[in-house]
Amino acid sequence: MSTERKVAIVTGGSQGIGAGLVKAFRDRNYRVVATSRSIRPSSDPDILAIAGDISDPATAEKVVREAVARFGRIDTLVNNAGIFIAKPFTEYTAEDFASKIATNVAGFFHITQRAAAQMLSQGSGHIVSITTSLTDNPVAGVPSVLANLTKGGINSATKSLAIEYATRGIRVNAVSPGIITTPMHPAETHEFLAGLHPVKRMGEIRDIVEAVLYLESASFVTGEILHVDGGQSAGH
Repeated sequence: MSTERKVAIVTGGSQGIGAGLVKAFRDRNYRVVATSRSIRPSSDPDILAIAGDISDPATAEKVVREAVARFGRIDTLVNNAGIFIAKPFTEYTAEDFASKIATNVAGFFHITQRAAAQMLSQGSGHIVSITTSLTDNPVAGVPSVLANLTKGGINSATKSLAIEYATRGIRVNAVSPGIITTPMHPAETHEFLAGLHPVKRMGEIRDIVEAVLYLESASFVTGEILHVDGGQSAGH
């Protein structure tokens, strides 16, 4: 087994931004381990698809273990899996809270911890998490407390990990999107959602993919929260 080619893990890799990232890394000749609850096996021998709940430590363990067994290394982890529930604060249920914490926080923690251990053994690696610009700039009419609670924590953890690993060959960054055109947003909402950005359009999947690829090649960048949000973080 050759271990010279780089290997990326992408969570939430079956659709939307995740699927775009899987394709982009393959276009760069990376081997890719893609995981999500609903992902199906790939006919591409350089894509290992693993179905599972990313909030479950057993899934994280399996993804990292099989990535190393199949491809021999882990160079990049993209924490893309996440859920967004927009409700007024007092209307969130205990189930809403539990599901957000499970996917957004536990899903980040378990696989990042295991991937980082492998990267430390290699002496190199890159961890990128997809968060949201709402953590820095809440928008009236888009209630987002649970997103801010969970994704805001990941932004902070990104900086902490970047400093912890700064001298050990591992970079840690995040991409903080605005609202992206994905199947999550029905077409009839697009005009309203576009108006929430100063540039008056929604982002595209390629905008986030290109940001991740920039960070992947930016060897002097770590601890960065890269806003890709059509100007939302600049002001309104």
